[in-house]
Amino acid sequence: MLFSLVLLSGLSGCTDPASPLSKVLSIVGAGSSLPEEAEREFNRFEQVYKTYASDEDDEKLDYFRFAYKRLRARYVRAVPDAELIDAAILGIENAKFTVGSTAPDLLVETALDALTASLDPHTSYMNRDEFRESFVQTKGEFGGLGIEVTMEEGLVKVVSPIEDTPASRSDLKPGDLITHVDQDPILGKTLAEAVRHMRGKPGTDIELKVRRKGVVDFSVTLTRAIIQVRAVRWHMEGDIGYIRVSRFSERMEGGVIKAFAAMRAEYGREPAGIVLDLRNNPGGLLDQSIILSDSFLNAGEIVTVRGRTPQSSSAYTAEDGDLANGLPMVVLINGGSASASEIVASALKFHKRATVFGTQSFGKGSVQTIIPLPIEGALRLTTALYYGPDGETLQARGVTPDVLLQPEESTEENDVITRKEADLPHALPAGSTATHTRQLIVPLSACAEIGELKDRELGCAIAFLHAGSTSKFLAQHTIQKRM
Repeated sequence: MLFSLVLLSGLSGCTDPASPLSKVLSIVGAGSSLPEEAEREFNRFEQVYKTYASDEDDEKLDYFRFAYKRLRARYVRAVPDAELIDAAILGIENAKFTVGSTAPDLLVETALDALTASLDPHTSYMNRDEFRESFVQTKGEFGGLGIEVTMEEGLVKVVSPIEDTPASRSDLKPGDLITHVDQDPILGKTLAEAVRHMRGKPGTDIELKVRRKGVVDFSVTLTRAIIQVRAVRWHMEGDIGYIRVSRFSERMEGGVIKAFAAMRAEYGREPAGIVLDLRNNPGGLLDQSIILSDSFLNAGEIVTVRGRTPQSSSAYTAEDGDLANGLPMVVLINGGSASASEIVASALKFHKRATVFGTQSFGKGSVQTIIPLPIEGALRLTTALYYGPDGETLQARGVTPDVLLQPEESTEENDVITRKEADLPHALPAGSTATHTRQLIVPLSACAEIGELKDRELGCAIAFLHAGSTSKFLAQHTIQKRM
């Protein structure tokens, strides 16, 4: 984004009739040659573009060419040029545009949406508004309702309400489908369009129509607010320090340091142990996951990032210094723990710094790089995969807990988070035949309910830390072993 802004400011005083976009495309060499096969396939797209375009201006065609060059060079694996261009052309044809009268920018956006959608679930084209939205997510502060959402069957699906937001204080639940926003149907809109509609001026009301399994569709009215996502929450649970990291935003590192200082000040001495809660943490910034892992490790590999080229591969290791001073630790994960969360859980488990409790994590082990395009928009490309210290990819595998916490019965919320990365359309395969490690199974009913949320997973973690050893914990709970 900085690159685009600099170019724009430098061009704003020009009197040349050429548009800023064409100037930038000229500077960055958008029209430079492609390999022979890629050039042939691009020419095939050009013919379709010119069939539907409403004018002869090739500016947007050059924009597509620039994006196509970047995608084919940077994507995590080589994809035949014919497949890429086929997807772009099919997107235009499926849109049923009118021949000779379709705006060039609409043609290109449609083509890039279709092309990126044909790859993996995390690769996408972002138009100007969606690109700006991406900065909001990593800053950890925005105006709206406070809901983690995805798209399912053309509707907005609630993954989970964010803690201490209008959504968490409403009747919304994971798995709910939002069908209308202020009586405007969601069907036919992109996820980005629906999200923009739900955001607005703080203090204003918004009506959502909700579809929930087993009940008649109903409406919920919420009041928009400034959503300041607290990346880190903490409290003392008796003599155990509890730290919840809800996302890996820029606020995470400072939050963890403050949490430890505050716990020690409140308790007056070192806690007996630490529970690090990463349940339903969808991930975020790679550097923050490395920082959190390094906070509890004195040495050893944290994660390796491997792309198509040596330039896109790197390894990250821990430096001396344990924020918890060697205190025993439990990490809580579940099917909603993804990406950066899995990096932390994998590293602490491998180095035996913490015992991992919960259920199999989501398995999102891919790296997304945002590549700005000239003037506006960007490509969000999967450019590499994460590999844990054991040498195995996290992609489509996730992290297997040391202790599987097994609920007595299936619930709708549990069913929502049992869907994994590998279940998504076009998900990249694991590329590994490694089997899950031996684990213990603990029925949740064997653990105490903690707090207002009656959190049995937390009860299991605290019981383990109080037991002082695995053998004592086993003696106190009904345990089974499995491969």
